[in-house]
Amino acid sequence: MNGGVVLKKIILLLSIIYSGLIYADKNVLIVVTNHETLGKTGKKTGYYLPEVTHPYYKFKDAGFDVTFASPNGGYAPMDPKSLDLKDPYNKKFYENEKLMNKLKNTVSLKSVDASKFDAIVFAGGHGTMWDFPNSESLNSLTAKIYEKGGVVAALCHGPAALVNVKLKNGEYLIRNKKTTGFTNEEEEIVKLTNEMPFLLETKLKERGASFNGASPWSENVVVDNRLITGQNPASASKLGEEVVKLLNNKK
Repeated sequence: MNGGVVLKKIILLLSIIYSGLIYADKNVLIVVTNHETLGKTGKKTGYYLPEVTHPYYKFKDAGFDVTFASPNGGYAPMDPKSLDLKDPYNKKFYENEKLMNKLKNTVSLKSVDASKFDAIVFAGGHGTMWDFPNSESLNSLTAKIYEKGGVVAALCHGPAALVNVKLKNGEYLIRNKKTTGFTNEEEEIVKLTNEMPFLLETKLKERGASFNGASPWSENVVVDNRLITGQNPASASKLGEEVVKLLNNKK
């Protein structure tokens, strides 16, 4: 083997090691819902697949470690309407048995150590509207991660996780923060306004957040320091990218 080839291999090895040193300490917790009944409709709901897969692959491409959790742990149901295998991220994820098993065996939020995570990301899906807001473990963990300097991100209906999170000063985390989420208009379009336990846009505003909605189904991600929110499934990739950007800029 000539010297040039050896040198190239050494440089490649060093670059891999260097990348590992940079990214090895970046740990992201993706939280999904355990709730699978859509109000009184009798229909199934759960997490919305692309809101898991798009951010997930943005994080993995950046070299981050990802853990899947849910309020109760164990099985997390997928909204059957979200299984679009024409979406390359969905297809890649869904056909990976190991990854899908992680969503069938999620970590309980009660067992999560906030000090081990740099970011907590709440995937959407209508199910979140029932079990995210009143989960004491979720509210406590989110506040701890945020107050230690971590990133909090939520997508589509995922910001339901933020409506009851209070900081040590007694104020809601989202008070006076710029946010977005699934809009009242979008909820009306899908004809589920009357099935929801509350309307997300309305509740975020009630908690003192500045809500920034865009046209229905358009990409819209709002960044307010270490709080990142996305409006809908079209915002999934962008939200993941913004989380990566923030974590890579953390000292």
